[in-house]
Amino acid sequence: MIAVYWMVGTLLSFSLMAIGVRELGGSVSPFEMLFFRSLIGLAVIVSIVFYHRQQRLLKTDRVALQFGRNLMNFLGQYCWFLGITLLPLAEVFALEFTVPLWTLMIACVFLGEKLTKVKIVSLGLGLLGVIAIIQPTAAVFNPASLIVLLAAVSFAASYVATKSLSLTESPITILFYMSLFQLPISLVLMLPDWQTPQGGEWLYLLIVGLTGLSAHYCIAKAMQYADASVVVTLDFLRLPLIAVVGMLFYGEAVELAVMLGGLLMVVGNLINVRASNKRVSLDKAATES
Repeated sequence: MIAVYWMVGTLLSFSLMAIGVRELGGSVSPFEMLFFRSLIGLAVIVSIVFYHRQQRLLKTDRVALQFGRNLMNFLGQYCWFLGITLLPLAEVFALEFTVPLWTLMIACVFLGEKLTKVKIVSLGLGLLGVIAIIQPTAAVFNPASLIVLLAAVSFAASYVATKSLSLTESPITILFYMSLFQLPISLVLMLPDWQTPQGGEWLYLLIVGLTGLSAHYCIAKAMQYADASVVVTLDFLRLPLIAVVGMLFYGEAVELAVMLGGLLMVVGNLINVRASNKRVSLDKAATES
């Protein structure tokens, strides 16, 4: 139940971030949102580190990988923010569920992980889910869907880098360098279209900045109290939750194709997670014997 409580925090964080981005979309550019997200994140992380006198967490010996990871993460965040302003919220979140599938493919290519039959089935279901959602026909295809898919691929690449970094770096260190590297990049890119935020826009920028940190922190805490398969399953509740948010706040209709595509992705991901957990259990049993 403790893991469930932390996942509730994760779901609320992602939903509030999406609302903040949607509300800012008409007047504040995605680059400006990313600038304030990085600025707020950097201020919070540095304050926590110095309060607990853990300055050693601000050092890294893997600057090149940190930089590469954050370039991909920055691209993913930009495309995700842009997608939220162009597509229904449920469609953005559904397409984001392809991240584990892209991660699987990238890990097979760059980390030498084996492409098993189970993984092939998982990828196939994910691909069918994508086709169901974007409906690639001339009459209904929305090019904005490709922007969200690019976000998913970028996030997947950054996750593969994170997997490598997590072997030697603290999560706080990874989050610190994410904000540190992305702050100047977003600053340079936002200057040509700078618009000084007005009134309530400052509140939404604060929400985007804080929820960007709280989402990562809550899901990390959830994984301390439950298996990854449980956490992943709970994370899929983001889709129906954001669909309800879209209906209540923005009058968005819940399309059957989006829900069907999301379901196919969920099943594909769960098959892969279950097979992975079974493999880990067998390896553990073999080691103990």
